[in-house]
Amino acid sequence: MTTSNYASERETDEGRVFTVTGGDWDTIVSGTDPINDERIVVNMGPQHPSTHGVLRLILELEGETVREARSVVGYLHTGIEKNLEYRNWVQGSTFVTRMDYLAPIFNETAYALAVEKLLGITDDITERATTIRVLMMELNRISSHLVWLATTGMELGAISIMLYGFREREYILDIFETITGLRMNHAYVRPGGVAQDVPDDAVVKIREFLKMMPKKLKEYEDLLSGQPIWTERTKGVAVLDVTGCVALGITGPVLRSAGLAWDLRKTMPYCGYETYEFDVPTHPDGDVWGRYQVRLAEIRESMKLVEQALDRLRPGPVMVADRKIAWPAQLAIGVDGMGNSLEHVAKIMGQSMESLIHHFKLVTEGFRVPPGQVYVAIEAPRGELGVHAVSDGGTRPYRVHYREPSFVNLQALPAMAEGGLIADVIAGGASLDPVMGGCDR
Repeated sequence: MTTSNYASERETDEGRVFTVTGGDWDTIVSGTDPINDERIVVNMGPQHPSTHGVLRLILELEGETVREARSVVGYLHTGIEKNLEYRNWVQGSTFVTRMDYLAPIFNETAYALAVEKLLGITDDITERATTIRVLMMELNRISSHLVWLATTGMELGAISIMLYGFREREYILDIFETITGLRMNHAYVRPGGVAQDVPDDAVVKIREFLKMMPKKLKEYEDLLSGQPIWTERTKGVAVLDVTGCVALGITGPVLRSAGLAWDLRKTMPYCGYETYEFDVPTHPDGDVWGRYQVRLAEIRESMKLVEQALDRLRPGPVMVADRKIAWPAQLAIGVDGMGNSLEHVAKIMGQSMESLIHHFKLVTEGFRVPPGQVYVAIEAPRGELGVHAVSDGGTRPYRVHYREPSFVNLQALPAMAEGGLIADVIAGGASLDPVMGGCDR
C-alpha cells in the first residue's frame, strides 16, 4: 500500500479516497513562533478578488516586505486534457476552447493546427479559412488585453478603466456572436477549417469597431499614463529582466516588456503571418509599466492585422474539400437559430444511402488520424501556447497536452515579489495576466 506525502487517505466503499490540503502551509506554519518571530505567514486567496481566478498565494512577510512567495494552483482543475482522450478529434474543439476562457480562439486554433499536421493536410486549408483564423485570433487578442487592462486597473484602484475595458470588449463579443453564434467557448475553429463562414454584417461590425477603437485607446492613455498614482504603482515595480524571463521560460508580453522581441508570429510564422505587416512592440524596463505599454501597443498592431485580414477575405470555401474530414462542412442554421436547417438535413438524406451512412459515421465516430506525435505553438495573448498531440491511429486522441503560458508565467511571481512590498504582489501578479482556466486544465 502506497502512501502520499501530500494527501491523507481513507478507504471507502468506492475505493481509496485522498484528501488534498494544498500547498505546504502546515510545514511553513509549524516552524513559526507567533510571539517572538516577526515573520507572518499570510494566505492570499484562493478567493481573493485581487487574483486572476482561483489562485492561492502563500506569502511569508516581515512587516510589509515579502520574504518568500509560493503559488498554489489546482483549484480550478477541469481535467480537459484527460477528457480529450474520450472524445473524437472534432469534439476536442469543444473542450479546449474552455481552457483559457479569455482566449478561446487561440486554444481552438492551436489544437486544429496540431490535428491538421498529424493528418498531413496543413497545406490543404483554404485561404479564406486561414484568413478568418487570423481575423478571429487578432480580435480575440484585443479582447483579452482589454480584460487585462480592465482588471489590472481595478486591482490598482482605477475603477473607471474597469468599466471602459469591459465596455469595449462587448463590441468584440458581439462580433464573435454574429460569426459563431456564441460570445465565448465557440468551438468555431475546427480541424480542416472553421465551422461556418463570416457573414457580411459581421464585416460591417468589425469595420465600425476599427474606426471607434483608436479614440478609446487614446482615452485609456489620457486616463492612466499621466496619473501619478498609476505611474507610482507600475514604474519600477515587479521588475523581471530578460535574463530572468529566459531562465524561467517566460514568453509573451512579459518577455517583450523586458526588451526581447520574441513573437512566434514573426520568429516561427503560422497561418500566413509572415505575409502580414505588423511590428513587435517591446519595452526596455521589464516592469509593470512596461507590460502596460506593450499590451496597449499590441492592441494597435492587432487592429492593423484585423484590417489586413478583412481586405484579404476572398470568396471561397472555409473547410477542406476532403469529405472524410470536413465535418461540419456546410452548416445551415434552422429558423430557431440552432442546429441544422430542415433543408440541409433533407439534402444529406436525399443524396444516397451511402452518403447518409458516411455522414452518420463521421459525426458519431469521427475521422481516423494516422499514428504519430506533433508539437505546434502559436503566439497567444499570454505567450507561447503549444499543443503536443499524440495519435495511435484511432478516432480519438491518445494524448493531448498544452504548454499553457499562464501556468509557465506564474513561475515568475516569486522572482518579482520577493524583497518587495505586499501591495506590489498585486501589481506584479496582475501584470503576468494569468488565467487560471488555462493554468488548471
